[in-house]
Amino acid sequence: MNDFGLLSILPPVLTIVLAILTRNIIVSLAIGVFSGAFILSGYHPFDALLSLVEDVIFVQLSVPANTQVIITLAAIGGFVKLLEESGGAKAFAKKITRYISNPLQAQLAAWFGGLGIFFTDSGNSLILGPLFQPIFRELKICKEKLAFILDTTSSPICILMPFIGWGAYIMSLIEQSYTGLGIQEDPFTVLLHVMPYQFYAILALVSVPLIAFLGRDFGPMAKAQNAFNTEQKKSNKIDGIIPYDDGNKEVSIWTIILPLGVLFLLIAGLLTYHFMKTFSLSGVHIRSTLIIAYLTAAITCALVMRFLSRRPMQESLKLFIKGVEKMVFIMFILMFAWSLSDLCTQLHTGEFIAEQMKGAVSPNVFPVIVFLSGAFISLSTGSSYGTFAILMAIAIPVAVELNAPLYVTIAAVLSGGLFGDHTSPISDTTVLASMGANCIHIRHVITQLFYASLTGLVAAFSFYLASVYKTPYIIILGIAIQIILFSFIMKYFGVRSKQHI
Repeated sequence: MNDFGLLSILPPVLTIVLAILTRNIIVSLAIGVFSGAFILSGYHPFDALLSLVEDVIFVQLSVPANTQVIITLAAIGGFVKLLEESGGAKAFAKKITRYISNPLQAQLAAWFGGLGIFFTDSGNSLILGPLFQPIFRELKICKEKLAFILDTTSSPICILMPFIGWGAYIMSLIEQSYTGLGIQEDPFTVLLHVMPYQFYAILALVSVPLIAFLGRDFGPMAKAQNAFNTEQKKSNKIDGIIPYDDGNKEVSIWTIILPLGVLFLLIAGLLTYHFMKTFSLSGVHIRSTLIIAYLTAAITCALVMRFLSRRPMQESLKLFIKGVEKMVFIMFILMFAWSLSDLCTQLHTGEFIAEQMKGAVSPNVFPVIVFLSGAFISLSTGSSYGTFAILMAIAIPVAVELNAPLYVTIAAVLSGGLFGDHTSPISDTTVLASMGANCIHIRHVITQLFYASLTGLVAAFSFYLASVYKTPYIIILGIAIQIILFSFIMKYFGVRSKQHI
């Protein structure tokens, strides 16, 4: 084995530093992978460039599994764009808002709406925000609370869905690292095992109804609510809320029900077929299922839009192509992520880091370190996707060398990236949540930070417990700790807002 020493960690470290400084994950990954090729080429820039393109990037793009992932992401992107533009999600949200007469119902309805619009993290805020703005205003709930709910139900629900773009992206990163290490395990199976360990996503989703039922706020959120109450003019007592009407033509809820119904039926049916035929689910089976299901669902959506909304098929095709174009950014991240992982394998980066950690870092503490590292990178860069790409290539090999729990470590990468993204002022989902709630951005960031930090603290402790006891049931204990912690803080440091009295 060639011993590159400290140079073996240059590509990932350089990528992280540049990502933090430039906040451009594509450029940072590109320079990072070039540095790896530069080292392997014997420090010849021209040879490094040729080798990077011919022996790394081209090779990675020619791997059948990687090509399949790109096609899968294209199909998913096109379908999501169609569904967003169809108006069906808006019709679904309007149904939820019809019977809301108090603050608790409003917060729970926004939360349920966020869970229902699981297919797009960005569309969540832009669809639900305008619908709930007048409802929250009439019920005297501050904009910051709406922004918090929108942000906390966008990415956390998406990352728990294995059949959307997030799942396909994560599985690809897992498969790349596993292949480099010679681990024979299907990435879909890995993702299912990782799911109950995604502590931050699960705890974040639980925090919304928990706070709503407690009926209290603390810290900047309490100040924001009290300031909102002070600014409000006296108004008549609210007996009920009329559903929000934006003046547009009513869109049938079937515009979302039929395409999603076709999607889920095909996914369930094809996966069942493959499993019954071979008693296993390989990566190619998962990807073929997703491609067929999403393309068929897209056609269904286009037909529904044609017959119910009178929108021509040509317009639907253009929307589908726009959706594919939106996924190009993710595809570039994946291309460089695959390349970084391959170069780190050749440089034996994982072995070097593990060797330095042996005796100094307990395997049980390693997932916590990964979680905190992911949070820092994502907070600094505003990109959970970029954080996943960087850390997955490092954390998995090191976990194997340290004999740290692998599923827990992978979940720590995902949770750390999500936590940092959730609290980052430069994250696109954070900005969109502010836009959706019509809230001043910095106010949203500050008010959300306290709640998200408490959830992150519980998640970090849960990762340590999961590493020690190696059971997914730790999530139950984590939820219990979260309930106790939030209840204690709300009772002794929280303020019951006027609208709850």
